[in-house]
Amino acid sequence: MTAYSEQVLEKADELRKNGPGLILGIESSCDETAAAVLRGRFVLGTAVHTQIPVHRLYGGVVPEIASRSHTERIGSVVRQALENAGVTLDDIDAVAVTYRPGLIGALLVGVSYAKGLAYANGLPLVGVDHITGHIAANYITYPDLEPPFMCIVASGGHSHIVRVNSYTDFTLIGRTRDDAAGEAFDKVARAMGLPYPGGPELEKLAKDGDPNAFPLHTAFNEGESFDFSFSGLKTAVVNIMHNAGQKGESVNKADLAASFQRAVTDALTRKSVRAAREAGLGTLALAGGVSANTALRERLQRECDRNGIRFCRPDMKYCTDNAAMIACQGHYELLAHDPSPLSLDPNAASFLQMQ
Repeated sequence: MTAYSEQVLEKADELRKNGPGLILGIESSCDETAAAVLRGRFVLGTAVHTQIPVHRLYGGVVPEIASRSHTERIGSVVRQALENAGVTLDDIDAVAVTYRPGLIGALLVGVSYAKGLAYANGLPLVGVDHITGHIAANYITYPDLEPPFMCIVASGGHSHIVRVNSYTDFTLIGRTRDDAAGEAFDKVARAMGLPYPGGPELEKLAKDGDPNAFPLHTAFNEGESFDFSFSGLKTAVVNIMHNAGQKGESVNKADLAASFQRAVTDALTRKSVRAAREAGLGTLALAGGVSANTALRERLQRECDRNGIRFCRPDMKYCTDNAAMIACQGHYELLAHDPSPLSLDPNAASFLQMQ
């Protein structure tokens, strides 16, 4: 694609010198088509189209269906976000878009649309890593939050402990060795016959259960490493259900769900709080789709209070995939770096996975 004009590069320089402009964020990494307009950390307007009702028919996200839906909806979602913000494309100063990680076909839709929009309107383009976007959701909720701090990112595809050195510099401290926390939630929920998306359904079921009914644990999660392993917990739940079924016995699913949820939240909390404490950081943030889990939020709050650590977590509306977090991180990326090239390609992996 044609390189940026001198006028676009000058516009990017002006944004770096004169403070926050209006950033249009676009998110299409999985099953949400979203757009948002921000000025720095302040949200002016958002719009989102969810594909959950469609994918629920199949028990999970179907990549081809997701890509087609993004293609059909992205234009109208962007227009709605601009309208909700009370602005037009003429007011926008830059376009930020999720370009990694995610479903490659879904990412292609968002990146292609954003590149065309940026080129046609003479705007700088900013590629944003979805994981750093989740971290940036905390900036929207906490106007005073500044790096450095520790962050536990828990989502359907990732479970990372990340040291946020600056707005655009990150160090991976720990990661999952197998299933991510959200992935394990979804798989256990599906084994229990709960509808997609399984995580929120399992949380609802767990509220009526005894978290001490089943002593689920993984020795790896109790060690000194900052890495996680949730596959064994998932397998233990499935085995308990299968063994009971073979004996003609029933399992209290609420108790099993509560016990599984406790095992996961214990591991996430224990390792992330220890990481913040050992690094001498006074703030621990939570990010990612699993950050909407009330049990995890409450457990982290208690442990942070006990250790004298400030605990930050996004407002519920910014926990799951959204474009506001992408625009927010895009703002900081543009302040620190040149615009992304118009040849920007999507990537299925986060740069954190390559550390």
